[in-house]
Amino acid sequence: MKIFEEIESEVQSYARSFPRVFNKAQGEFLFDEDGNRYLDFLAGAGTLNYGHNNPLFKQKLLEYIDADGITHGLDLHTKAKGEFLETFNEKILKPRGLDYVVQFTGPTGTNAVEAALKLARNVTGRENVISFTNGFHGVSLGALATTGNSHHRCASGVSLNGSSRMPYDGYLGDDMDTTSYLDKVLSDSSSGIDKPAAVIVETVQGEGGINAASFDWLRNLDKVCKKHDVLLIIDDIQAGCGRTGTFFSFEEADIYPDIVTLSKSLGGYGLPFAVVLFRPELDQWKPGEHNGTFRGNNFAFVTARAAIDEYWSDDKFSSEIKRKGEYIARRLNDIVTKYGEGNFTTRGRGMMQGINCVNGDIASKITRKSFQKNLIIETSGADDQVVKFLCPLIISDVNLKKGLDIVEQAVREVCASEEKIPEELDYFDPMYAIG
Repeated sequence: MKIFEEIESEVQSYARSFPRVFNKAQGEFLFDEDGNRYLDFLAGAGTLNYGHNNPLFKQKLLEYIDADGITHGLDLHTKAKGEFLETFNEKILKPRGLDYVVQFTGPTGTNAVEAALKLARNVTGRENVISFTNGFHGVSLGALATTGNSHHRCASGVSLNGSSRMPYDGYLGDDMDTTSYLDKVLSDSSSGIDKPAAVIVETVQGEGGINAASFDWLRNLDKVCKKHDVLLIIDDIQAGCGRTGTFFSFEEADIYPDIVTLSKSLGGYGLPFAVVLFRPELDQWKPGEHNGTFRGNNFAFVTARAAIDEYWSDDKFSSEIKRKGEYIARRLNDIVTKYGEGNFTTRGRGMMQGINCVNGDIASKITRKSFQKNLIIETSGADDQVVKFLCPLIISDVNLKKGLDIVEQAVREVCASEEKIPEELDYFDPMYAIG
């Protein structure tokens, strides 16, 4: 650990929660250099939906490297890019009735958001963008202006302009449809809210606390955008690529966004990769008007294509995610009922769920105790008050139950003021199975 303490910046965060040196990973497991095995319910903050070192993708990548395939090609046409585009179009876009142009941006989610915001502003000629309370869209300046979290915003060092904040679904209570408020301010020329170029929203707010918008709310938001000739941007960077049960998190709401951002698990293998999808009529870019040296990762093209071929050629994988998501929901509701005493609640959708605790201190105690029992799980929310479940989608039933057993034990111990619980669970008993 000495080298990290000596020269790595204080900006590191996850390493503080999990102070180990990790050197191997497979599926839903991480291993430290002492050989200890940890169940991974963080999964690269949603980047490893298909697990660590997925053997199906690894073989394709090794074959590509061995054949001296293109590593870096700027935005040149390459065979790997063409094959990815063809597979993405035929197996993801066309079956869902989505007619989108694909723009390759820099390799991270915030790069995709920056491009989406710039495109919306250029197409409409307007500057303002509507974003939502507790939203998180990245930490580069344009994306940060649409991010709600004060911890990240305060680090910018400059004024963050160009965005007006609106209340997300449920922010003002369950009985308030906040899209009605948005409609009102956009209809009133004296509201003080400039007519926006776009609205940017996550269907499930990952870093904001696993707040899941209802399908009715999303449909109403779509209607408000259409009514006022405002572009709808869905940030599907964390909630997409199957996390909620369908490839795109907005599918079950039956909406057709103008612009979609994707990253994180898009590359399949954990390789950096991001795209912006948008309606063809919005493709008003001039050549090179928005670029970047790493706009298109050929290694990621290979593994992204393999992920789509393996998991999205039919509905089987989606059905499995939904089944596991229902099990997670049942377990979390049971935990909250047993130990919450009315203070805990559950939230989320699919395999993107969480336990909302009374405060960040309690949530932190739960995640620390879980780590002591060889489970890696983090918190999210404005006060880090939500224990956030982001395990790989390919996790086995046995290991999913093990991880939830560990969390339940941790919750029980924290709620008992950390008194010793006499009956220890054997977390790695292979006889465990989802009941």
